Amino acid sequence: MLNIISKLKDNFSGERLSVGLDIGNSTVKIVKLKFIKDEVTLCGFDIESSTLELNEVLKKIKQAHGAELVNISVSGAQTVIRYANFPKMNASELRQALKFEAQKHIPFSVSEVNLDGYILEDDLPDNKMLVLIAAVKKELVSSRLKLLESVNLAANSVDMDSIALVNAFNFNNPSVSNGEHKAAALLNIGATVSNLDILEAGMPRLSRDMHIAGNTFTHKIMDVFGIDFNNADKLKFDPESDPEKKNKINAAVESVLSNLATEIRTSFDYYESQNASSVAKIFLSGGASKFNGLKDMLSRLLGLEVENWDPLKQLQINQAIGAEKIKAASGQLAVAVGLALRA
Repeated sequence: MLNIISKLKDNFSGERLSVGLDIGNSTVKIVKLKFIKDEVTLCGFDIESSTLELNEVLKKIKQAHGAELVNISVSGAQTVIRYANFPKMNASELRQALKFEAQKHIPFSVSEVNLDGYILEDDLPDNKMLVLIAAVKKELVSSRLKLLESVNLAANSVDMDSIALVNAFNFNNPSVSNGEHKAAALLNIGATVSNLDILEAGMPRLSRDMHIAGNTFTHKIMDVFGIDFNNADKLKFDPESDPEKKNKINAAVESVLSNLATEIRTSFDYYESQNASSVAKIFLSGGASKFNGLKDMLSRLLGLEVENWDPLKQLQINQAIGAEKIKAASGQLAVAVGLALRA
């Protein structure tokens, strides 16, 4: 993991291509960007099911996009992000002290993980600074790198889903990042993991992965209707016209969403107990966020404004990419865009 928070503007010199590869439990997303000075162009993207043979899916993507070097990310139980106060030091000293200081804050032995850190604030009282610590089990990184090697791909960087999400959001929403909302939350609902970040003026202050996500909704619909997973997943996004059936689907999803809302509120309460500000708004992304009515349900459960955001909003779009394809996919590409923005 390199440069936890991308310094995007520093990267936009000359012309270069960058590929973000988001390997999820349900789908694999790839985004290919071209950088020319301050202009970033979406050259191509794809979303492929990852429920088939993953090696074959990656081979197909590699062939279609000519990718060799990719930026990837990880999330879940073998990863952790913490925010901690360290004695004030420079970035070079932080690299030296990170293993010793991080062990006080992460639930894994430092010998088991790849570590990275980033100084978020260096002017706290009592000669302290705020540091973001990211730790990933070495076995997870190793398995992901071996997967890439099996199809002749190589990793340029290994990131965290939550941090890639922050980078994509900040690039596409500069007014929010510059403090339009003192504190805002990003919620990316994937198939098996939901990523939550709380931002202050664009900088993360809390990050966590929650295991209530799209498949949890699908399993609930399976139970309610007595159908298999594939049919329940289809019904989740494309409900039939029968009003009674729609009501049952909404009730099933809302019962799961209320549990997710409880997890989110717990995170908000912790953040607000440590900081002077409170979360004003939630920005929603991820494949499962496409469920009709989810945004309004979540807003009602949390008593906050919830808004979908477009991770392609600030990108120039190659004319060869169809508008309908973009419209159907954009909300699912947040992590992949954040990875590709590393340039």
